Amino acid sequence: MEQLSSVVHRTPLTTSATLNEQTGKNVFMKMENQQKTGAFKIRGASYKISQLTKHEMKRGVIAASAGNHAQGVALAAAKRGIEAKIFMPANTPKAKTKATEGYGAKIVLTGESFQEAYEAAIEEQKRSKAVFIHPFDDPDVMAGQGTIAIEMLEDQPSLDTLIVPVGGGGLISGIAFAAKSINPAIQVIGVQAEGASATYNQFHSKGATSLPSVSTIADGIAVKRPGEKTYPIIRNYVDKMITVSDQQIAATMVQLLEREKTMVEGAGATALAALLSYHKKINSQNCGIVVSGGNMDIAKLPAIQSLSQQNKYKVV
Repeated sequence: MEQLSSVVHRTPLTTSATLNEQTGKNVFMKMENQQKTGAFKIRGASYKISQLTKHEMKRGVIAASAGNHAQGVALAAAKRGIEAKIFMPANTPKAKTKATEGYGAKIVLTGESFQEAYEAAIEEQKRSKAVFIHPFDDPDVMAGQGTIAIEMLEDQPSLDTLIVPVGGGGLISGIAFAAKSINPAIQVIGVQAEGASATYNQFHSKGATSLPSVSTIADGIAVKRPGEKTYPIIRNYVDKMITVSDQQIAATMVQLLEREKTMVEGAGATALAALLSYHKKINSQNCGIVVSGGNMDIAKLPAIQSLSQQNKYKVV
C-alpha cells in the first residue's frame, strides 16, 4: 500500500437507498471511476513500476491496453521519469487515447482487439528490450489491484460478497486473493460481458476458452482469452462466474448517470448490472460492487441510451 500512496487515490465506498431498495441488499460501490486516470488500472501499473530496478527503468516500459491500463502505465511511468510506449486497439475510444498521450506516453493504434495490440507490443518489446507491463497476467499487477479489496473491507468489514468485472482476470485475481486472506468466508463473484466470455466459458467448462473475436460495449473487459497466471487464481478463489448482456450493461450505465449522477464506462457498470439483473439469485446481505472505471466516450451516449431501452431485464 505504501508504494501506491503517492500516486493512487483511496476512492470512496458509497451506498444508495435506490439500489438497496431495488436489490433488497445493502449495496456498497467502490468508485474506481473516481480514481486517477479514471480507472483502477493505475493501482497495478504503479505497483509493478515501483518494483523495477534502476537498470529496468532506463530501458523504458511498453504495454498493450484497451485504454485504462494505458493511462495507468503512462501516469505511473511519468511520475518516475520513465519512457512509455503503449499499443492500443484501433477502435479504442478517443477519450482514452488522448488521455494516454496527455500523460506523456507514445501510443500505437493497431488491431481490432486487445489481443492484436498485445501481440504487436510483444514484438516491439523483443526489438527494444523495454520492460513489458502486462495489463493483468503479472503477480505485481494483481497485487496492486488487490488493494481495492483491502480498502473495501477496511471501510466496511461486514461485506459478505464482492462482485467484480472480469476481462483478463487481473482485477478479480488480486481482489479475490486479498479478500479471502482477510475473510475466508467472503463470496467473490466475477462478471463478464456475454460477447467476451472466455473466462466464464473456462470456469464452467463450456464454450470456447480462446475466442476468435469479441464484441461488447464493455471495451475495458473485451479480452479473447483468460490470463495464464490469473486463471488458476480465479479457479481457486472465485466462487461464481456469470455473464450480462450489453443491454443490461447499458441500462445500468444510464441508471447510474440519471439516478446516481455518476459517469461509468461499460466495464465499470458490469458488476452492478449483474446484481441488478440477478439479485434474487445472489445470496448476500452486504454486497460490495467494484465500479472499475469511468472513461466513457460521451459521443456514444445516445447509442448507449438506445441500447438500454432494449434491456429485457428492465432496470427501474
